[in-house]
Formats: sequence, C-alpha cells, structure tokens
Amino acid sequence: MAATGDDAAAMDSISRSPAAHATAAVSAAGSSSSHGEGPEDAAENLMPPPKRTNANSDGGVETAEEAVEPAEPDINELCTDMFEKMAVFLQGELTATCEDYRLLENMNKLTSLKYMEMKDISINISRNLQDLNNKYASLQPYLDQINQIEEQVSALEQAAYKLDAYSKKLEARFKKLEKR
Repeated sequence: MAATGDDAAAMDSISRSPAAHATAAVSAAGSSSSHGEGPEDAAENLMPPPKRTNANSDGGVETAEEAVEPAEPDINELCTDMFEKMAVFLQGELTATCEDYRLLENMNKLTSLKYMEMKDISINISRNLQDLNNKYASLQPYLDQINQIEEQVSALEQAAYKLDAYSKKLEARFKKLEKR
C-alpha cells in the first residue's frame, strides 16, 4: 500500500537524506561567501564537475567518473498531475459519449416524428381508398346498366348493319326488276 501525507513526506526525506547532508555541507561552505543563495543554488553546486579526460601514456584511454542520478521530482506532485490529467481525459470521454447519446436521442425523436407523419399519411390514404371503394360499390349498379346498354347498342348496331345490307339487296333487286 502506498504511503500518503506525512508518511510519504517522511519516507521522501529518508530517501533523500544523503542529498540533504550534502546540501547542508554545501550551504555551510556557501554561507561564508554569499548569504543570498537558496536551495536552487545549492542544487547547482551539487552538479558533478565536467568529465575530464586523462591524457596519459596509455594511448588516450579515458577514465570514467561515478554517475550521479538527478534528484527525483516529488511523487505526490506527479500523482496529482497524473490524476488531474486523467480526470480531464475521462471528462472529455464522458462528454463525448453524452453528446453521442444526445445526438442519438435527437435522431430517434426525429425518426419517431417522421414515422408519425407517415402513419398519418397512410391512415389518410387508407381512408380515401375506403371512400373510393364505397363510391365504386355505389356506382356498380349504374356501371352494370351502362354495360347492358352497351351490349344492347352493339346488338342494335349489328341489326342495323344487317338491315342496311338487306335494304341494299332489295334495292338492287328492285332496280333489276325495273330495268326489265
């Protein structure tokens, strides 16, 4: 389990105790020269000196100096920063998801309205179709009478053609008889 609060500060001070002793030594040495130096100046004094190459007769072999690790930043500040950034990220994700759901809800409402309009239109069409069917049914006897009259007219027309043909034959016979 991670330590928090005072425990974390105590553990942090324990882990940095060698650096604190070195800082105290540097600040004691620096206090005689200048009184305005702060912790930043003390940290600068702790910086390792630049690497020196030993030019000896071994053919230019360099010697390595001990590497000094940089001071660790405060873990609490890093955790706080991480959690703040994670909160911003999650807030953005949740906001985007909420906006997607609002858009989907609006699209569903619009679709529902369109379907209601289509339902009303189909009900009107159905009503009009029913009215037309009723009117057609009421006109059906008249249409049947028209069909009967049409058949009778066709029969009368055939009779008129036959009568015309017969009258032409009679006329031709009459002319024939008249010529004799």
